Amino acid sequence: MRRQDLEAMDFEELWLLHEELTKILAEKITAEKRELEKRLAQLNQPDQFSGVEGGATATGSSQAPRRKYPKVVPKYFNPLKPTETWSGRGKQPRWLVAALQSGHTLEEFRIRENGEASNRNAGGHEH
Repeated sequence: MRRQDLEAMDFEELWLLHEELTKILAEKITAEKRELEKRLAQLNQPDQFSGVEGGATATGSSQAPRRKYPKVVPKYFNPLKPTETWSGRGKQPRWLVAALQSGHTLEEFRIRENGEASNRNAGGHEH
């Protein structure tokens, strides 16, 4: 329809056209939404991730099982509180950061192979 045709129409005709367009648009939007929801449901199927397809994985999906990691043994301990340990992975604990800032070395806190801790007194402070 051309703009001139629309301008030539009276108010009643334009309003009926508007209502008809609104109805058609609502139906098309509903159909499109159904189609998108169907596609999304297919993408979220857990069976799809078990096959080898391009290496794509669902990293944030709650359906994907979490990888099992081995238990990490502690390598460092707090001499003021020997139950506080650190495996050497991730962020350093506060007691270790404070002790290192006060001049101690990381080796002073190492847990020895035979299970005994280092004899040196690190003198770290816990926060």
